[in-house]
Amino acid sequence: MQAIDQVERPTATGRSTVVAEATMQAIVQSRYGAATGVLELRDIPKPRAGDGEVLVRVHAASIHVGDAIVMTGRPYFLRLAFGLRRPKSAVPGTDLAGTVEAIGAGVSGLRVGDTVFGWGTGAFAQYVAAPADHFVPKPASLSFEQAAAIGVSATTALQLLRDQGKIQPGQKVLINGASGGVGPFAVQIAKALGAEVTGVCSPGKVDMVRSIGADHVVDYMAEDFTKAAPRYDFILDNVANHSLAEMRHVLSPTGLLQPNGGGHSSGRWIGSIGSVIKTALIARFVRQQLAPSIKFQNRADLLALTGLIEAGQLTPVIDGIYLLSRTAEAMSHVAGGHARGTVVIALTQASA
Repeated sequence: MQAIDQVERPTATGRSTVVAEATMQAIVQSRYGAATGVLELRDIPKPRAGDGEVLVRVHAASIHVGDAIVMTGRPYFLRLAFGLRRPKSAVPGTDLAGTVEAIGAGVSGLRVGDTVFGWGTGAFAQYVAAPADHFVPKPASLSFEQAAAIGVSATTALQLLRDQGKIQPGQKVLINGASGGVGPFAVQIAKALGAEVTGVCSPGKVDMVRSIGADHVVDYMAEDFTKAAPRYDFILDNVANHSLAEMRHVLSPTGLLQPNGGGHSSGRWIGSIGSVIKTALIARFVRQQLAPSIKFQNRADLLALTGLIEAGQLTPVIDGIYLLSRTAEAMSHVAGGHARGTVVIALTQASA
């Protein structure tokens, strides 16, 4: 429930008058660091919908790995984009689902009361104001928690498989890191595109990866897939725990390797960006290697994902649901690499 703060504002006569200003609860981050030390639940001013924007009451938001990386501010290289001394956006989070509460001038296609999903800056809050084209109608088959999980992770998987890999029916696809945020979406999208899919994951996540449609599942603790016999037409590498030579060993002669991230380097200054640069350079000379891809969220991809959901070919996998007050705990869980699917923050009791 929103609170009302009393604030003073000047009038035309120069005198101050006390007015009521609506506030909301949000997770606020004023400095970089670990979740438990920098994330705080506060009351802050409720945003308003500007021209071309909608105000969405957030029922659920989700956390992807990028949220956790930006929170820490490491590697320092990232601060050039997200803020040198502190995050440019005081409220973290991007992916959300909720109900349209207000509409700004010039908005068409959405109405007050519509249930939607998409993204907006500062999703870990009770309300978000964002451009209207950042949202599409929520499929009736999904809860708000499931819809909030789609966003960045699902669009990343779609773009890497459909656009970069150009996956065709009958091709053999391997997803290395099939159980995190992007992985479960990638397994299901590859299946929807007609591929024979192999998922690689830790032993505790084998059953989950198999349940979402993987034809074959490799427990990386028990088997090194780079030393096995199968050859793949496309490998989506979400982990970067094998060398390029090892990966090429299990690619078909015309197969493609698509990196999604540069591994787990802990360097303070550039972190895994060095691996990304190396990969990009090698891609100029090695036919089997695709360059790292820059992903852009767009409404067309949200609609494409909606089509897959409504066709029964895509279902978000939820690792756990946390209250807004437990966001720091949820972020620590994701940052530690423990998530099996997507971690969701619930802001209301609504789930339909």
